[in-house]
Amino acid sequence: MNLRDLPAMAARVLVRHPARSGLMLLAMSIGVASVVVLTSLGESARRFVSDEFASLGTHLIMVSPGRTETSGVGPSMFAGDTPRDLTIADATAVARSRYLSDVAPMVMGQANVSWGGREREAPLLGATASLRRIRRWTLAQGRFLPDGDPERDSGMCVIGAKLRKELFGPRRALGEWLKVGDRRCRITGILAEEGRSIGMDVEEVVVMPVAGALALLNRPSINRIMANARSHELMDRASEDIRQILKKRHQGEEDVTVVTQDALLATFDRILAALTYTVGGIAGISLIVAGILIMNVMLVSVSQRTAEIGLLKALGAPREEILRLFLVEATGLSMAGAFLGLAIGVLARLAILYFYPVLPLTWPIWAIGAALATALVVGLAFGVIPARRAAGLDPVAALSHH
Repeated sequence: MNLRDLPAMAARVLVRHPARSGLMLLAMSIGVASVVVLTSLGESARRFVSDEFASLGTHLIMVSPGRTETSGVGPSMFAGDTPRDLTIADATAVARSRYLSDVAPMVMGQANVSWGGREREAPLLGATASLRRIRRWTLAQGRFLPDGDPERDSGMCVIGAKLRKELFGPRRALGEWLKVGDRRCRITGILAEEGRSIGMDVEEVVVMPVAGALALLNRPSINRIMANARSHELMDRASEDIRQILKKRHQGEEDVTVVTQDALLATFDRILAALTYTVGGIAGISLIVAGILIMNVMLVSVSQRTAEIGLLKALGAPREEILRLFLVEATGLSMAGAFLGLAIGVLARLAILYFYPVLPLTWPIWAIGAALATALVVGLAFGVIPARRAAGLDPVAALSHH
């Protein structure tokens, strides 16, 4: 018996026991499919978040009140101080930085909006004309908020496409007066159907001048300042300039957090990458379970084929060939199960794309390679014990079924 005979002989043995072989194939295929599908979901989530950040532009800088300490504990924690508020005047001062192209103060909340007897609650966003350029929003109709003094309320507003449809139906919305809370504003624009953006549903939002939103929400300060650097290379300089400007305005206290889009994206990327590796590792445990099943079934196979093994050894088959025969069987089952698992993974991917077409489901090549390699190693590792047991049988005892 030479090496070319081993695969054919192993295949005949597997075919003669379809239930046993099918059980081992199923166990290995489930393990491989789990690894591939779960890592694909993790990788797809990472890419989805990256695409969402890319849709905001590439030079985005966000400023929030309060200093984020690396250790999580700062002096204000013991002194009882609260972070200094951000104001429209702070945003106006930041806008003078030569490293920034656009700056928008922002305040967010909820408000009841109504028109013609129809009423609902909607996200409220107070901002300036610069916000459209920063968020790269497009308009389906009309125009955005006008440029002007951010301390003044122009009495205008822009609404999302879904909100327009729910309140106005087939009627024309441009030029109509919309009641927002206890205030009224004239609708000058309708945002295009862009779906959910990071932080809010653009299709349901009401955008009005920041001064008017502050008065409506009865707040003295804004939530954050959003800005665009003039270029990607100037991001660090722009961030530092913002810190220095606000430090001077806040009596020398560096009490704001400045986050660039790159830093935020890198944080999400690390979190989602760790999640992907974690779920892949958890799914990989099922491959170990499948390997244990293969070992147990192969041990049963050895006890059932003692006469066959004894005959082979009586005909002169050396110990190494018996060892190779059982290793070929175990490895063949593992790899067949692995490729079946890939096929199941393809079907699962098609099902996910059908029900969630917005998710950019991708196949990480490293996960496919790792799953196949693990299946091969598991087949070899857990096939060694049955193979060694078969190779160690005494031919006379085996032929007599002892």
